[in-house]
Amino acid sequence: MKNEKLIFGVMSGTSLDGIDVVLIKVTNNQIELIDFAHKPYSDSLINSLLLLQTPSHNDLEVSIELGLLHAKITESIINNMLKKLNIKPKDVCCIGYHGQTIRHQPIKKFSIQIGNAHMLAEKTNIAVVADFRNRDIIAGGQGAPLVPAFHQQVFASQVRNRVIINIGGISNITYLKTDHKLIGFDCGPGNLLLDYWIQRNKNKKYDNQGKWASTGKIISNLLAEFMKEPFFRKKPPKSTGRDLFNSSWLETFNHKKHNPEDIQRTLLELTAVSINQSIERYCNEADEIFICGGGSKNIFLKYRLEQLTGLKINDTETLGIPSQAVEAIAFGWLANESINNIPNNSPSITGSSGKRILGITHPA
Repeated sequence: MKNEKLIFGVMSGTSLDGIDVVLIKVTNNQIELIDFAHKPYSDSLINSLLLLQTPSHNDLEVSIELGLLHAKITESIINNMLKKLNIKPKDVCCIGYHGQTIRHQPIKKFSIQIGNAHMLAEKTNIAVVADFRNRDIIAGGQGAPLVPAFHQQVFASQVRNRVIINIGGISNITYLKTDHKLIGFDCGPGNLLLDYWIQRNKNKKYDNQGKWASTGKIISNLLAEFMKEPFFRKKPPKSTGRDLFNSSWLETFNHKKHNPEDIQRTLLELTAVSINQSIERYCNEADEIFICGGGSKNIFLKYRLEQLTGLKINDTETLGIPSQAVEAIAFGWLANESINNIPNNSPSITGSSGKRILGITHPA
């Protein structure tokens, strides 16, 4: 007997580029992507979110206001998608709503994602599952990354050891072994420092295909200084975010005497080297590598990763899921597990004391 469910998944990552929304059909653990939409953030919203990354006297009220705005944008995307596809809210099981991370401090026992699940449930008339990270953190885990369990569900092979590289604002990897052992953790900065530097110097939101970085030269001594960051030597489980890797972090290094394009090239190399270092240390029997997230569109970064790893790197689309949609689908899948009272964290990944049901359900 078929057990079909329609589920929305909503993700906003550390790259701060916007909101990804998917509609998926889950049939007996098989996942089909029905529709995908991306709504870019306005420049003013990006600036407001960046200001929230560091404490200020009014950040509590601002975070609530921006959370309501995030929910309003999300609600508009979902209702437009329902109308386009002629689907009624009662036919949708739930919405997996990650929100936008503004602080991630597992050592201090919290992770904050702004959004407003109450408003989203009210305006869509669909149950919303939100707050996926904090239960894992309270159970002793990192609360991140949460997507490796989904990677195992949809990307694992019986005959090939696979690495999934996800490059958003932060980069992370999942190692899917044929013996079903699961490894996954954050590697370091993905796009966020690259985006910051090109915004500052070229007034562009991102380095299209890595073209600007490709015109520069690696500053070896600066790269060596970057790599002294203790996070890179820390053993998993580990996670990070803009709390560590941000413009202030970059400004602690003596880079002003260098050409801007050389800094961009060196920051790209930092992303590539930190990912490759993680693969060498923890995924040394990898047969295949696949890539997802916004960084998958950075052709020069992908080229460098292929050079460093010695393996061809394919987009996850070759495995059936478009690279831009992976994380949003994952949070739809996590919501489905949660609403069915199925533990959906991975203690081996996050370091939590055991299996837990992540996510709080807000009824329609």
